[in-house]
Amino acid sequence: MKTNIRLTALGLQHLLAMYAGAVIVPLIVGQGLGLTTEQLTYLVAIDILMCGVATLLQVIRGKVIGIGLPVVLGCTFTAVGPMLAIGDEYGVSAIYGAIIISGIFVMIISRVFGHLVKFFPPVVTGSVVTIIGITLIPVAINNMGGGQGASDFGSLTNIGLAFGTLLLIILIYKYTKGFTRSIAILLGMTGGTIVAFFLGKVDFSPVKEASVFHMIQPFYFGTPTVEWSAVLTMILVAIVSLVESTGVYFALGDICEKEMKRNDLVRGYRAEGFAILLGGVFNAFPYTAFSQNVGLVQMTGVRSRKVIAITGMMLVLLGFFPKVAALTTIIPSAVLGGAMVAMFGMVVAQGIKMLSKTIFESQENALIVACSIGLGLGVTVVPEIFGVLPTSVQILTSNGIVAGSFTAIILNIVFHMLPSSRKENDRSIPHKI
Repeated sequence: MKTNIRLTALGLQHLLAMYAGAVIVPLIVGQGLGLTTEQLTYLVAIDILMCGVATLLQVIRGKVIGIGLPVVLGCTFTAVGPMLAIGDEYGVSAIYGAIIISGIFVMIISRVFGHLVKFFPPVVTGSVVTIIGITLIPVAINNMGGGQGASDFGSLTNIGLAFGTLLLIILIYKYTKGFTRSIAILLGMTGGTIVAFFLGKVDFSPVKEASVFHMIQPFYFGTPTVEWSAVLTMILVAIVSLVESTGVYFALGDICEKEMKRNDLVRGYRAEGFAILLGGVFNAFPYTAFSQNVGLVQMTGVRSRKVIAITGMMLVLLGFFPKVAALTTIIPSAVLGGAMVAMFGMVVAQGIKMLSKTIFESQENALIVACSIGLGLGVTVVPEIFGVLPTSVQILTSNGIVAGSFTAIILNIVFHMLPSSRKENDRSIPHKI
């Protein structure tokens, strides 16, 4: 009984860590497409449910699908801009036609993409994981202030809640052991939300407005249509998501002390493609591995797939009960931001750990890390710098994670896979000057 309670609490902690990132995409897309309140409610609920299905597909380790790691999947932010553009030009039906075909495409190329594991040595994967963590920090800071665009952004109340939550997490982590320590994030957010309630910062209106029960249905927004320019755009988005997920797979593999082999990656890619396909059928979104949960696994030290399976089942159930699902939305942005600092920071720490040896192996490795992290952070801070480029190219340049990841991959090819006339003993970094 106690074991089940502990697993449930750990699963809830993972759900809360990813929930805000999961629901923000349908909210942005739904509002951008001008959906009605009823349609928007469906979009949020089906997204939550499909996040659970996608997660369960990855947690298993079957012969065909499932990477078998404690990975949580959610809708990718990379798809937001393209989906809005496709919807404006061709309508909602074209969005889901493109998503369905892109999911099938990912399933078909999964084995070929699995052969590309040689392009992801530690210098690349470590850089990608570090970039993921660094580029997520601004999200945490914005939430600490109360959420971007909030009327009271940066108020003393928001800052106090954020740092109070972070301090509570740190104190729990330092002065407790075992199970209590492993749910430090959950306890910190709970404590922060209770304080926020007495400060009048908790809004229960989403719970009141949500329906009690919701039944999903395929093709809710009508029969999908095919526009090939939209299809090509979503295929590119899917490939970008695979690159992001690859970094997460290697980070979790390192944490779980499991070597990632080609067949593991193939099953992971295939499961992701199937999740994208289902997302299109049920009018949800393309999915990718969520890096915030990697930080949570690293911080808690709990690497059990059972915990993530419970998270997946919770998400599925929440998808059928919007009113219950809405309860998790009452956590104030400032409280969530305080917890995000710790979680995203742990992702950065994991990336640094992966780079700790390889960065000193050669000057080339140091330059790969420097350029990829520098570009990834730069694009995150100034995303409009490549605004003059075509929209199809901006998918690769407007996202810091993607831009930095591709930089690391390309530079690794240039320095370590193309012929060079330099001698190996000239490449090491001197320890003394």
